[in-house]
Amino acid sequence: MEPIVIESTTKTPAVSLDAESGILEIKGRSIPENSIEFYKPLVDWLEEYARNPAKKTQVNVHLEYFNTSSSKCILDLFKKLESIYKAKNEVVINWYYEEDDEDMLEAGEDYESIIRVPFKMVEIVD
Repeated sequence: MEPIVIESTTKTPAVSLDAESGILEIKGRSIPENSIEFYKPLVDWLEEYARNPAKKTQVNVHLEYFNTSSSKCILDLFKKLESIYKAKNEVVINWYYEEDDEDMLEAGEDYESIIRVPFKMVEIVD
């Protein structure tokens, strides 16, 4: 399965999806003009990945900011991960947030309350 690597822009996050290592990373700002268009290839990739996932899937989400339409797309990604987890595969989501960013911590906690996948809140202290 081909990895996906997308460089970050001022409006979209850097993305790295690697089936072999089972490491998926999203980092930066997510305020694309069309969130569905940006995230659809990622959702499709995860759907294919779910057929034969790595022994352990580690997801690192380190977003500085995301808009409302991105939040729905991120939830769609997490739902795909939840199906991998429900199929008895190991999945962990590391949700990174800056130490003084209560909004990003709450966003992670909100996702954690919706999605039945182990979440780890990782505080970044400067």
